[in-house]
Amino acid sequence: MRDGTGLITWVLTDGKAGDELQALSVAEALGLAPEIRRVMPKPPFTWLMPWGPIDPRERPGARGSPIAPPFPDLLFGSGRRAVAYLRHIKRASGGRTFTVFLKDPRTGPKTADFIWSPSYDRLRGPNVLTTLTPPHRVSAQRIEAARAQPDPRLIHLPPPRVAVLAGGNSRHHRFTDEDIARFMRHLTAIAEAGAGLMVTASRRTPMALRDALTALTSRHGGFFWDGSGENPYVDLLALADFIVATADSFNMIGEAAATGRPILAFEPAGGHPKLDVYMSELKRHGIVHPFEGRLEGQPYEPLNSTPKVAKAIAEGFSRHRRALGMPDIAFSLETP
Repeated sequence: MRDGTGLITWVLTDGKAGDELQALSVAEALGLAPEIRRVMPKPPFTWLMPWGPIDPRERPGARGSPIAPPFPDLLFGSGRRAVAYLRHIKRASGGRTFTVFLKDPRTGPKTADFIWSPSYDRLRGPNVLTTLTPPHRVSAQRIEAARAQPDPRLIHLPPPRVAVLAGGNSRHHRFTDEDIARFMRHLTAIAEAGAGLMVTASRRTPMALRDALTALTSRHGGFFWDGSGENPYVDLLALADFIVATADSFNMIGEAAATGRPILAFEPAGGHPKLDVYMSELKRHGIVHPFEGRLEGQPYEPLNSTPKVAKAIAEGFSRHRRALGMPDIAFSLETP
């Protein structure tokens, strides 16, 4: 399927939501409407990833193959299991497919034509772009639109409005009973001081924390998104004077940084060295502050890496097309 540019574009992952979201965000920033292709290799092939080979049951000629031709002009891949498939498609297309990989593929910079990697990873190369925050879908245009037409469920809340982004348990973090109690003490303190709380939780949020957040917003006249109606996530970010976010998600903190509003980070039990480096760098830039029951920090220039990543891909793709003697493509790049 070709989109408005005339290109065939794929997003290739093993279905992990975070990987897919990042790939889609960059494709959409280029004005593309990609097809989502998901690979699901079975043992022993999963054990050999990211190096490969790919599972023969998913080769292009196999029945029901997720990578059946016609091969894409532009391929976005993310996630360890997608690496071998991305390289296979590059070869099978005779080099015509321009390949983009998001995050460190663990197989070196020659894995793809273009690689985006977070700056806390060590991967470097002439075709590697590193940025502090990851690409995401919270664009400047979406924030501006939400501020111009505020969500009626939120507009009545008193200033300062505080968006509360609650993550949850993961491989590296766990919300203990003590963490939940401490988080709720801090949130109660700012609610009692008059802040208007706008709260959303994730699929990973423990039920005990979700219930406590629901009760808190009910007591203090705040807003808790219970899953009904349109998702107000961007509206929360756009209308916030401050953002409180749990420090268990690279993406969530990166999305919050696109607003230019101070981020107050609550750190649950556990941690990860890369996330520690990421948070330390954001603190050094005055973007993130520890959340201790006070609203602090000043507005800053919004930090959004997505347009920068998209622009670098567009330039690389143009060079690739010219080298093949093919006509250039005019992308609808979003502005920072």
